[in-house]
Amino acid sequence: MALRDSDPAEVGGYRIEGRLGSGGMGVVYLARSASGRRLAVKVVHGQYADDDEFRTRFRREVAAARRVSGAFTAPVVDADADAPRPWMATVYIPGSDLGSHVREHGPLPLPRLRELAAGLAEALRDIHRAGVVHRDLKPANVMLAEDGPRVIDFGISRAAEFAAADALTQTGRVMGTPPFMSPEQFASPQDVGPAADIFSLGSVLTYAATRRGPFDSPSPYETAVRVVEGEPDLTGVPEELLPLVRRCLEKHHKTRPAAHDLFALLHEGRAPGGPPRSGSAPVQPARPEPGARPTQPAVTAWPEAAGTERGAALLDPPAEARAEPDAGPHQRPGRTPAGPPGPDTPDGTPPPGPERRRGRRRLLLVSAAVTAALAAVVTTTLVLNRSGEPAAKSTAARSDLPEGWKPWATAAQAAPGSERILGGAGSALTGCAAVDSSLVCAGAELMATRFGLADGRNTWSRPVDRTPDGTSGTSDGALIGTGDGRVYGYEGDDQDTANGPLSSYAVNALDPGSGKVLWRTPVGTGESAVAPDSTQGMATAVPEGVITFYGGQGDQYALLDAETGEVRWKRPKPDTQPDCLLRSAAGRAYLLCSTVTEEGETGRTEVRQIDPATGKAGWTVVVKGTADLLGRHDGRLVLADALRPDSGLTLIDVSSHVVTVRRLAEPRPDDANAYLLRGTVFFTRESGGVRAVSARTGRTLWDSNSSVEQQGPPTASATQVFFASPSGRLAALNLRTGKVEATRDGRDDGGRTDSMLVTSGAPLTLVGDALYVPYGVRSVYTVDVRDM
Repeated sequence: MALRDSDPAEVGGYRIEGRLGSGGMGVVYLARSASGRRLAVKVVHGQYADDDEFRTRFRREVAAARRVSGAFTAPVVDADADAPRPWMATVYIPGSDLGSHVREHGPLPLPRLRELAAGLAEALRDIHRAGVVHRDLKPANVMLAEDGPRVIDFGISRAAEFAAADALTQTGRVMGTPPFMSPEQFASPQDVGPAADIFSLGSVLTYAATRRGPFDSPSPYETAVRVVEGEPDLTGVPEELLPLVRRCLEKHHKTRPAAHDLFALLHEGRAPGGPPRSGSAPVQPARPEPGARPTQPAVTAWPEAAGTERGAALLDPPAEARAEPDAGPHQRPGRTPAGPPGPDTPDGTPPPGPERRRGRRRLLLVSAAVTAALAAVVTTTLVLNRSGEPAAKSTAARSDLPEGWKPWATAAQAAPGSERILGGAGSALTGCAAVDSSLVCAGAELMATRFGLADGRNTWSRPVDRTPDGTSGTSDGALIGTGDGRVYGYEGDDQDTANGPLSSYAVNALDPGSGKVLWRTPVGTGESAVAPDSTQGMATAVPEGVITFYGGQGDQYALLDAETGEVRWKRPKPDTQPDCLLRSAAGRAYLLCSTVTEEGETGRTEVRQIDPATGKAGWTVVVKGTADLLGRHDGRLVLADALRPDSGLTLIDVSSHVVTVRRLAEPRPDDANAYLLRGTVFFTRESGGVRAVSARTGRTLWDSNSSVEQQGPPTASATQVFFASPSGRLAALNLRTGKVEATRDGRDDGGRTDSMLVTSGAPLTLVGDALYVPYGVRSVYTVDVRDM
C-alpha cells in the first residue's frame, strides 16, 4: 500500500517504505533497517498514547514476543513503549495469513493440514515453554511462511505464572475472538492458561479443514454459548485428524493434551495422554524425511492469497475474517445483486448439547462474559466488507445503535448546479453506504451526499454534473463503493455537439466526513463512453481501488489506484463478447461477458477473475446462459441467469473452478429479481412476493409475501430480512420462516414522486440495529429494528 502524506518517513531510525495494513489500534509499515533487512513496524494510534493501561499492555506484548525463540513467531527487533506513539519492529514475514489463504484458496488438503497441525503444535510448545499464553490464536494470527506457520500478535498474551495475579484481566474485560476462544475465557478468565491455546488450536484446524469454525453462529452471543455448552460441528474434518481435534476441543481445560503431547502425536503417530476415543481412527501424520523438522514443507510453497494485507494481520486482525461474505453490487431490475455474509441457511438455532443442563447460573456467567468479550473485540477490529465495498469501522461497535442515535428523517439538499425540483425515477437515491459516522448516499443527480448516522444532519452534497447547461442528460449517479476511509462516486457531463452527443465521465474518491475530493480521474470522453455506474455493472470497488470500463468507446477496463487514482493498468474487453459486466465478490473483481445464440435462447457467459496486479484473467470459466454474479458463499461464486428463470443457480468453486448447477425445486417467477444474503437467495417480485432458496442446494426454504410493493434490494440481520418500497414502506420477515413480523407505513414525500416511474425501492443499509431507508425525493429515514 502506498504511503500517505501523514505517514512518517522513519520510525525509531528505520526507514519507512510502505504500508502493510491498518487497524483500529494503529498502522503497520514495511520498513528497512540500516543493514537492509525488511521489518514490519507497528505504530500505535496517537489517541492510545495517554492510556496508561494500554501502554502497560503494549509493554507486555513486546515482552511476550521477546520471550519466545522467534523460530515460530515474528522475532522482535526493536521497540519503544515510551515513545509519543509506541512502536514495535519485528522481522517481516512474507506470505499470507491462514484466514486469507483459506478464503482465497479453500480448505487445506490433508497434507497441508498435517503440516499446519504439526507447525502450530511446535509453535505453541515453544510459546508455552517460555511461560507465555497467547490467548488469541486464530486464523488471522497464523502466517504461512515458507518454512512453516508462524504465530503472530501477542497483544493480549500474558505470562502463565502470573495468570492469577494479572490485574489487567481483573477489570471485567474478557479478551479474545469469540469463535476461537476457549470455554474458560468466557466463564472464568482468571483461570486461563496454556490449555486455552490448545482449544483455540482445535478451532483453527477445523477452520483450515472446512472453512468454518466448529462453533460458528450468525450471533456472536450464540457462538459464545456454543463454545461453552455446545458440541463442536466437525463435519468435513478429515477422519484421521478427528481424534486430535476432538482432544483439543475438550470442554474442561485439564482434559486437553499439552502442546508437547500434540507434537509427539504428529511426529510419532501416538495419541496424546492415552489412546484416542473409542471408534476414532488413529491419526496417521505424514512422516518427515530423516533429519527434517515436522514443519518443513513437504510440497510446494504456500500460494499467497491475492490482496492479503499482511500488516493488518500483525495489528488488529479482523475478528470477522472467518466469515465468507456474500458480495455483489446493487443492480437494476432484471439484474441480480448480492448482499451481506452469513450461513447456508437462515436458521441460527444452536445445536442441542448434552451439557445444556448444567444450570442457568453458568449461562448467565457466559452471557456476561461474552458481552465483555464482544466489547473488547469490536474496539480492536477493522471491519472489511469484502463485497468490493470495504466498510469502515461500524459506529455501532459499542452498542446496537450508533452513538447518540435517535430516529430521524431527512431530505438531502440539492448540490449547487442541480437545484431543480425532481420528480419520477430520477428523484430517488440509488444507494447508500455507512462509513465511520457518515451515511453517504448517491442518486437524484447527486454524485454523493452525506447524512450523519446518529442525527441525519445533511452536511454536504456533490452533483454528478459539475457544469449543467440545462441540456444535460447524464446518469442519475450511484456510489461505486467504499474503501479505507473513502467513498467512490462518479461525475458525468453530456453535451450536444455538431457531431452528436458527447459524454465525459470521471471517478472521484471523496472523504466521507467533509466531502473533500481526494482524487479525480477521467475515465472516458466520447460518443460511446460508459458511465462508471456500479448498479449497471459498469464499475466496481475492490481493496486495490476501482475497476471500471475505460476509454471513449468503453472498450477497455482499468484499475484506478485506491490511494492516488492513478491508472495502474488497462486491458481491452473481449472483441467477440461486447456485452460485459464488472462485478466483485469477497474482495475480488470479475468480468462477466455474455453471448446469446442466434436463436436467442441459451447463450453462454465467460466468467473471468481479474488479477488486481495486472488486469489479466487469473482464471476463466464458461457457464451456460446469460449469467450474472449474485455474490460468493461457502467458497463458491453464486450466479443466476438473468433471462431464463428455469435455469437454476450456477456455482463456481473459486479454488478448483469446478462448475455445479443447482436446479431449483420450483422455477423462479419470470419477473423476479435475485439477491444473495446470508447464504440464501431471495427471489423478489414487485407484488411483494418473496421466495427464499438455499444457495448451496437450490431447495426452497420458504415462500412468503412481504406486503411491500415495488420492493427494492433487501438487507438482513441475523434473524430478519428487511424490504422497503420507493415510498419507504418497510417490512421485516423472519429469516428462518418468512413470517412477516413487523411493518412500517410509507412516508409522505409531498407528492413529488411519480410512483409509475419508480420501478423499485432503493437498497437498505443496516448498522447494528439502525436501519436506514431511502425513500421519496433524496430522502432517508432511520428506525431501530427492535422497535418496528
